[in-house]
Amino acid sequence: MVIKFLRRLNMILPVVILLTASGCRSSAPVPTALPSNTPSSPAPVIATPTHLPPTQTLVPLAAQVNGEGITLQEYQAELDRYQTAVGEAGTNMATEEEQRVLEDIIDQVLLAQAAAEAGFVVDQTALDNRLEQLADELGGWQILLEWMADNGYSQEDFQRSMSRAMAAAWMRDRIVNAVPERMDQVHARQILVFDAETAQNVLTRLSSGKDFEDLAYEFDPVLGGDLGWFPKGYLAQAALNEVIFNIEPGEISAVIETELGFHIIQVIEKAVERPLSPDAWLSMQVQALRSWLGERRNQSDLQYFLP
Repeated sequence: MVIKFLRRLNMILPVVILLTASGCRSSAPVPTALPSNTPSSPAPVIATPTHLPPTQTLVPLAAQVNGEGITLQEYQAELDRYQTAVGEAGTNMATEEEQRVLEDIIDQVLLAQAAAEAGFVVDQTALDNRLEQLADELGGWQILLEWMADNGYSQEDFQRSMSRAMAAAWMRDRIVNAVPERMDQVHARQILVFDAETAQNVLTRLSSGKDFEDLAYEFDPVLGGDLGWFPKGYLAQAALNEVIFNIEPGEISAVIETELGFHIIQVIEKAVERPLSPDAWLSMQVQALRSWLGERRNQSDLQYFLP
């Protein structure tokens, strides 16, 4: 579930602005503007877009975020890229998936807006250097231009998209890197069964003196129900978190029902400010990002225009 969330956001942070599985550290930023030349190789001549005076023509919007529009054209192009990325090009996506694409663009806008509020400024020289690096990685300027065309980017769209992606990635990293690498944690073991009657029989056997670990291996011969060390909030089931962090080492919980089944938990030990495992740290970073986005959405003016 953690990796799925990261991969989904990756598709909306274009090209090489990626959320990595090593803790959401940022990759090198992608430039937002195409330089007119480079010191190592001639760049293609790229015409500067003509800025026409404002007109009364209204650009169709898919959504608006705090007054900033997401055009219908931009949304459709992102939807097409998403379909290609997941191998669904030419198919009809479910309505909820189409909505998810729009929501992910909104998330990116929210992150980029927060970056601007925090004073993040794109340095043109750094952007030009990164663009040259990107062209070299792809095999040359022509390949980069072809990639842009194949993925539905005009030069202006590419610059705008990269600018927003860089800002969003900067803000994302600021949020996730604020998550501490040490937290209070517990080491616990569980017996998980799938009906209430079996769970009660397990409790009866434990009450009669059966060793918890021995009994856990009967239901989980590989791990014996060992959940390892984890901080509060790491487990997806909120009910488990509440119980586990309120009992002491050696104590056994009552039966806890979740969507996974019926759990009986034994806390083995507790520790203060213990280093998080890489998986736990990544999970807490994702939770921090989700929480931030949820709060930001609640504070924002979001308007939707899709049918």
